[in-house]
Amino acid sequence: MHLSQQIEAHIHDKDAADTVTLDYEARFLRRKRLVSDGGEAFLVELAETRSLNQGEGFRLNDGRIIKIKAASEPLLAVRHDNLARIAWHIGNRHTPCQICADHILIRDDRVLQTMLEELGATTIQVTSPFTPEGGAYGHGRTHGHEHGTHEH
Repeated sequence: MHLSQQIEAHIHDKDAADTVTLDYEARFLRRKRLVSDGGEAFLVELAETRSLNQGEGFRLNDGRIIKIKAASEPLLAVRHDNLARIAWHIGNRHTPCQICADHILIRDDRVLQTMLEELGATTIQVTSPFTPEGGAYGHGRTHGHEHGTHEH
């Protein structure tokens, strides 16, 4: 089994030997056995837990690169005349969200859906890759609350 201890950024399709399709949760890892879309098993062993993005890649110990693709998953597209207000309510619940020009995408959640509809938002269930905004201070995920350890 091949090993990857290095992440490469901005991988072009022509530079990738294969792809691995991962949902939002699976793109947050440090050490894990993965299987590429072509069926090759490999072990990821990073120095620290990372939030990985579509377009990055795992460099295997033989030099090949497995490019990361974001998997489609169940989401809610949220629309409202005042998206800033809706974004505030979503953020106040520490919910990862993907901000688009005319809507916000969140993971499909019935409780949040009800709350947002009570605030006047329109929600539509969609299936799409989820690439939410990174957390503050470059940490990549919004649910890590180590407020005392930030280096500014």
